[in-house]
Amino acid sequence: MLVAVGTTNLSKLRAVTQALATIFPGRKEGDIVVKGVSVASGVSDQPMSDEETIEGATNRAQRAFAAVEGADFGIGVEGGIHKIGDQYFDGGWVVVVDKDGRTGIGCSARYQLSQKIMDLVLKGDELGVVMDRLTGQTDIKQSAGAMGILTNGIVNRDTCMVHGIYFAFSKWISDAKYWEESEL
Repeated sequence: MLVAVGTTNLSKLRAVTQALATIFPGRKEGDIVVKGVSVASGVSDQPMSDEETIEGATNRAQRAFAAVEGADFGIGVEGGIHKIGDQYFDGGWVVVVDKDGRTGIGCSARYQLSQKIMDLVLKGDELGVVMDRLTGQTDIKQSAGAMGILTNGIVNRDTCMVHGIYFAFSKWISDAKYWEESEL
């Protein structure tokens, strides 16, 4: 199975690899090939709504699928911030496309961002850049992610995104009767 992923971000690629091993158990090593490709999301560097984040994930999935000849699936993983009331939350959206034109969408867990962090993001910096600055680390988004820092390492970016990938694949792994058109 060849899976095209619309990113070269190591954390996202690890999450996809880990999720696929669970989604498709019993496969031998090498049966699932995950190929990360650099594609444009078509949205801002820091998406600021669920709609924009889903659009970015969709673009990444479709563009990765088109870029990798023979791909069975294309996956887009996009992180974004969403405002609910006067609070901001970060989370990821995942879109999966296949050669039959089917699309599945799922999201990761969300977690609250502090006003201190959001003040910097709202000035125009991407969340990863803000977290690098606040922690003194480099390229956090390739490793623990903001969620890893804010949970003191309990939940890193890989782990957080895995659940979104599971949900996005639900159409392929659950009984088809749940996805048929309603007769109501």
